[in-house]
Amino acid sequence: MRLLVTGGAGFIGSHFVRTLLGGGYPGYEAARVTVVDKLTYAGNRDNLPPAHPRLEFVQGDICDAELLSRVLPGHDAVVHFAAESHVDRSVRSAAEFVRTNVGGTQALLDACLAAGVRRVVHVSTDEVYGSIAEGAWTEEWPLLPNSPYAASKAASDLIAHAYHRTHGLNVSITRCSNNYGPYQHPEKLIPLFVTNLLEGEPVPLYGDGLNVREWLHVDDHCRAIALVLDGGRPGEVYNIGGGNGQTNRAVTERLLALCGADRSQVRQVADRKGHDQRYALDDTKIRDELGYAPRVPFAQGLADVVAWYRDNPNWWKAAKHRGARSVRTHEEGSAS
Repeated sequence: MRLLVTGGAGFIGSHFVRTLLGGGYPGYEAARVTVVDKLTYAGNRDNLPPAHPRLEFVQGDICDAELLSRVLPGHDAVVHFAAESHVDRSVRSAAEFVRTNVGGTQALLDACLAAGVRRVVHVSTDEVYGSIAEGAWTEEWPLLPNSPYAASKAASDLIAHAYHRTHGLNVSITRCSNNYGPYQHPEKLIPLFVTNLLEGEPVPLYGDGLNVREWLHVDDHCRAIALVLDGGRPGEVYNIGGGNGQTNRAVTERLLALCGADRSQVRQVADRKGHDQRYALDDTKIRDELGYAPRVPFAQGLADVVAWYRDNPNWWKAAKHRGARSVRTHEEGSAS
């Protein structure tokens, strides 16, 4: 079995690759993995093993059709993580989001067809649904994205669906709630707030802090993706939820306590344009069909993440320096 993982040096993709190489997904213990990653500010080669007999790393852009035509032949499946994911960046300039998330997905799917790849999992986000006042989104919910980032991901979902219907490509789509975990770039809310607090710096909280997000540990997310890769139905969408809605203010309070700080460290900043108020996923489908359930309790997962950043200052200081312009305000976190 040979897998190609796009964006495999990023936060979520690298966790999937590390776990797979470590034998964490039944049936893939001997699988060989090719990672294709452009190594933008959010991709880091150090997120992956420096050398592994079953790992090949290719630095490249998923929009590069010639590169894909060289790399893809011989692979049995593709897991597509690569995406521009920071909402604030998309508000400032949407062009790269459309190029990578829409054009890159189309180029990848064309290359999969040409190479005869038998299976594709396209990794997306709950942000494609927009905002929901109450209840939870099922997979049949209309797509109503409110940011350029979310719109570009919704477009890529529709392209993936079209390639299934038009070309018969065996592709499934996953949509996850907000991820957190080790190795997450410090432009996202949790690692930004943790690293700021560890440095004695204030944390920037958007608006009144009452926007609600569900939080999903990256290990639970990647395990669900492996389940979809192995048993997901062609053409289907699978929501992957965390099952615990939290206001940004409540998450901030938890982080203050874990880092030994108090409310004086919080700076309320002007709200983001078009900031979605509430996300909530109904993940009954993946639970019933594939036996998925999250395993990491949020309180324990959050404490573990704070400990990881406390113990790995060299990693996050380097990442924060590389992305210094992106970490002045926070992004709650998504598929990245």
